[in-house]
Amino acid sequence: MSHTILITGASSGFGLMSAKALALAGHTVYASMRDVAGRNTARVAEIAQWAAEHKADLRTVELDVQSDDSSRAAIAQVLAEAGALDVIVHNAGHMVFGPAEAFTPEQLMQQYDVNVLGTQRVNRAALPHLRQQGKGLLLWVGSSSTRGGTPPFLAPYFAAKAAMDALAVSYSTELARWGIETTIMVPGAFTQGTNHFAHSGTPEDSHIVAAYENGPYKGVAEQALKGLASLEPADADPEEVARQIVRVVGLPHGKRPFRVHVDPSQDGAEVVNGVADRMRSEIYKAIGLADLLAPRS
Repeated sequence: MSHTILITGASSGFGLMSAKALALAGHTVYASMRDVAGRNTARVAEIAQWAAEHKADLRTVELDVQSDDSSRAAIAQVLAEAGALDVIVHNAGHMVFGPAEAFTPEQLMQQYDVNVLGTQRVNRAALPHLRQQGKGLLLWVGSSSTRGGTPPFLAPYFAAKAAMDALAVSYSTELARWGIETTIMVPGAFTQGTNHFAHSGTPEDSHIVAAYENGPYKGVAEQALKGLASLEPADADPEEVARQIVRVVGLPHGKRPFRVHVDPSQDGAEVVNGVADRMRSEIYKAIGLADLLAPRS
């Protein structure tokens, strides 16, 4: 069954990989990104050429998840052009790397704005339509860092991803009676094949950074990155995240898994999430709301 899908942050990385894979699977896919008439003009042209060559229905749409107006306009454009919207893939995100103390509060706010509030803006724009049609899928691209291994100097990103995961979990039961399904995709730390680490932001307070780099934490940043890379198998393929997204979207409504882990390094998130999700189910059963654990047909 073909679906109309909107993916946030689809100019590169998991977003672009997933957009292409979903389009090849026969879906109508909107790869959203900022500045389609500016810095991403070349990417828009590249996607259009790729879609023509592969005879795939892959389109682009302007969407800045840090803007309410942009989020509303993007959803309106998809509905006007495609006449439908079935799946939202919350993929937009940004990573920063450095000692937590060296990031300004404004930098932490920016992390939450992109990784957490961005999903809320898109949800508020899209959910009225999904609720009215009584069916849909929210697919959240999270991170194993929320409950798996948490190496140092990634605190703002980890905190924001943990907040997004908590939001996704709560949304899942608040939307179930509307027939809206939730899947949380949990990628591990892919250090190669995406721009996630290469394009990560840095702290603004260089004096604090220097204190860490020249003090007892000298060399820790390099060791953390080297260690993460060493845990990753040589055949780790970030495209597997896109393949799993295609698989989940293609499953029948009501049969999609709540979580899917794609973590070649096996940092422990799958084990911890398994316990947390089981306890969540038991609590909902204990308070008489077990029906909220699955979407209404």
